[in-house]
Amino acid sequence: MSSVTKQNQPKNVTTNSVRVEIFDQAYNLRGSDPDYIMKLAEYVDAKMRAVSEQTHTVDTARLAVLAALNIADEYHLLKRKQEGRSSDYMQRAHQLSDALDEVLAGDKRRAS
Repeated sequence: MSSVTKQNQPKNVTTNSVRVEIFDQAYNLRGSDPDYIMKLAEYVDAKMRAVSEQTHTVDTARLAVLAALNIADEYHLLKRKQEGRSSDYMQRAHQLSDALDEVLAGDKRRAS
């Protein structure tokens, strides 16, 4: 599991240095949200460990690539699902807009 430590920075610096451990390798990362960096590191570490258990691969570079492919697959599946929802919402909005236009047009005819 990844471990994280925050390193103190001068007050005028807007990014924090975070020490994370991913698959037993230490990295010093900078960003504006150390907690978010920690969560990302833990996620990558978990993916690498899962791939390691499934493939019994000991080559760290190969594990990193396989973990990256798994993460990219998850990302693209979620993106495709989100894009599908977005088009469903737009289609429904157009249907409701058309129905409202019909109702308003009918009200105008009755008022004449």
